[in-house]
Amino acid sequence: MSAPTTMQWIRQALHQVAAGSGRLAAHLSARAIITARRIWRRVTGWLGESSGVSWLLRLAVLLAAAALLRKIVITVTTTVYERVHAGAAPWLLWGAALVWVVASYRCGRDDWRPDAEAAPAAAEPEREDQEQQPAVEPAPTGPPLVPPVALIAAVRDIGTPHAQLKPLAEHLGTTTDAVRAAAAALGWPVKDVRMAGRSSTAGLRWDEAPSPAPPPLPPGVVGAGQPTDDNDDDTNGEEPGEGVRAVRKEGGWRLYDLADVARRRGRVGH
Repeated sequence: MSAPTTMQWIRQALHQVAAGSGRLAAHLSARAIITARRIWRRVTGWLGESSGVSWLLRLAVLLAAAALLRKIVITVTTTVYERVHAGAAPWLLWGAALVWVVASYRCGRDDWRPDAEAAPAAAEPEREDQEQQPAVEPAPTGPPLVPPVALIAAVRDIGTPHAQLKPLAEHLGTTTDAVRAAAAALGWPVKDVRMAGRSSTAGLRWDEAPSPAPPPLPPGVVGAGQPTDDNDDDTNGEEPGEGVRAVRKEGGWRLYDLADVARRRGRVGH
């Protein structure tokens, strides 16, 4: 393969500079956007760390810095434009053009890749926002629920003998609305009551405290006051209704299979 001629090299270089100019412009724009958004996040974060008078002072500092920066940028830009327009600094214009051509030529190569920071120009700011913002768990809505037993115990502990809603809420670490809702669920009426050292206001009377519903009993356990079946009936309903009967006899206990009353199942001594 023969070496390219001078004209071929020039055409290739011009094509590379033209392609690299577009890449360089997009690359610089992406970096400018990323830098601007990063500065904006830091500034707003610094401003959001304060409140009240401190927030106003920080806002005044930011406005003063912005006004000073604007004045500096306008002054420098105007001075450079006037010198270039008057021809007093030809090296500045030619120097900037030379730097741009060299950078464009380098960006126009086939193996050129933008920096990892500026490559995803559109997605980078959003990804940084997601990384910096911690996952926030949704806060539970409404006041915490008050168990019935805890409410009754609180009235017993702080009542004199009755307890008002506000002291109850402070004792339980909740709100008066939650205490009122728990009392309504128990059917405990809220009335004006007195406590030691307090004027009369809404509360709960200790003598009207309801009994909390007992927990469900396990299978086979009978609650207090309920009739029991002590006949040892353990059949499933398809066989005779009684299984074994114990009868106290002289010298011990006798067990009978009620399906066959004539047969003795066994004998148990004293």
